[in-house]
Amino acid sequence: MLETGKRVPNLDATLQGGSLLKGADLRGSWLVLYFYPKDATTGCTREAQDFRDLHGQFVAAGARIVGVSRDSPASHARFIEKQLLPFDLIADVDEVWCKAFDVLSEKQLYGRRYIGVVRSTFLINPEGVLVESWRNVKVPGHAEAVLSRLAEP
Repeated sequence: MLETGKRVPNLDATLQGGSLLKGADLRGSWLVLYFYPKDATTGCTREAQDFRDLHGQFVAAGARIVGVSRDSPASHARFIEKQLLPFDLIADVDEVWCKAFDVLSEKQLYGRRYIGVVRSTFLINPEGVLVESWRNVKVPGHAEAVLSRLAEP
């Protein structure tokens, strides 16, 4: 598991629409990296909307927001278009990012067990060091809490 004060992995990624994001492109500014289970579901849509609505304040604070789920680039493109999201979404279809940030866990729904994404957010400084992490996130008020933490010295 990643520890506060440690450098996060430098990973490349596929974004919505299929374009490539180099891990080095995420350095040089604060990064809010949030992991969510699935595009267009109730909780995930609300979380994306909350980050969207505060996006200008995150940018003003020098931060970039990037979402991550196991959905496809095409699914992400539709989600961004429908929700008017001003930030990128990583299509982690091979679970490299999810495993690196240790956000996969066994879950249960209607008696069926499966491996799912645990809603988590990581605040990473411009040098690529983990400053804060939130796991098992509850959506209401979360984006505001991340913004508040970003404003702390």
